[in-house]
Amino acid sequence: MTDPMLPLPGLSPVCGKAVVAKFDGGLLSSDGGVLVLREVEQRLRVADRLAACMVDPRAPDLITHTLADIIRFRLLMIGAGYEDGNDASSLRSDPMFKMALDLSPSDRELCSQSTISRLENLPDARALLRMGRAMVDLYCESFHKVPKRIVLDIDDTFDAVHGGQQLRLFNAHYDEYGFQPIVVFDGAGRFVTAVLRPAKRPGGKEIRAFLRRLLWAIRANWPNTEILLRADSHYCCPEVLDWCRAKGLDYILGVAPTPTLRRHIESLEAAAKARFEAAPKDGKVRRFKEFLDGAKSWSRVERIIARVEAGADGPDTRFIVTNLKGRNPRVLYEDVYCRRGQAENHIKSSHGEVCVKGEIQSCMSQTPLAVSVSEV
Repeated sequence: MTDPMLPLPGLSPVCGKAVVAKFDGGLLSSDGGVLVLREVEQRLRVADRLAACMVDPRAPDLITHTLADIIRFRLLMIGAGYEDGNDASSLRSDPMFKMALDLSPSDRELCSQSTISRLENLPDARALLRMGRAMVDLYCESFHKVPKRIVLDIDDTFDAVHGGQQLRLFNAHYDEYGFQPIVVFDGAGRFVTAVLRPAKRPGGKEIRAFLRRLLWAIRANWPNTEILLRADSHYCCPEVLDWCRAKGLDYILGVAPTPTLRRHIESLEAAAKARFEAAPKDGKVRRFKEFLDGAKSWSRVERIIARVEAGADGPDTRFIVTNLKGRNPRVLYEDVYCRRGQAENHIKSSHGEVCVKGEIQSCMSQTPLAVSVSEV
């Protein structure tokens, strides 16, 4: 019988010892870390949670790969850096991925790319909303006890695409096509939720609808927990301010500078600039001022805090709006608002996946997802 695994002949000896190369190693894989991800997924039951949100239309007696197994395979692929569903064509026979799905390396192959594509087009808008709530439930269950207060940092990020994906738009600021998902972390850096959306600035009605769904999911777990919403000026719109007040949420949001706001701090800017110029070696001069004012589109005046800074590059003024009471303006700006910068760091560190449990929801579907963006 001919042996197909013949050794490679003619290799030069090393230190007087023969070198023999053979190709009989069997099934090999470089993705050993998948088994660690498997333990995490088994503990959190992400795949089972998401599968329970969908209705499987297939005949039960003809099913080889359950919805949970397909989602689990997709999750592990993303976690291992294989974001494209086409990678399933080669990974379906990978021994490590098989073991991660409770199969031995010699067992049947995992699901194919076409099966994954059918799954990603299966959920409708309601299923996607249920999946979003399931992820918020998972966030709430990560706490050992119900917190008295949480901080929600909401922001968006740009995710470039390199194909004709639905929802993609050209963003002039980034000069390329992509998505602009909304991402939410809490003040301690825990991922809360994300929603895939076109690469354009979200409007007030869209943000309000997103926050309404998020608050409903959190309140279903923690009806009495106090919530502070923290975000930059993109999210400071009349719809959000009115909604936060109506729902009893605290907020601290950036405000884009306007001529009306700047009139309140003209003298303070001049004083800070003069003080810096008198003693530039002492470093930048920072001053704070609070006042009541509001945009024409706002339903009422709000508490505005201005941070005025003068340095070698000239004056730099920032504004924030908040309904928090009784705190020093400097403390509110430096110790409360500025901490939202950590959320930007979390987004950067997890960019491209945001989080494994967030990415699988983002992957879920083409047209149904476009519907869910407008309804979330």
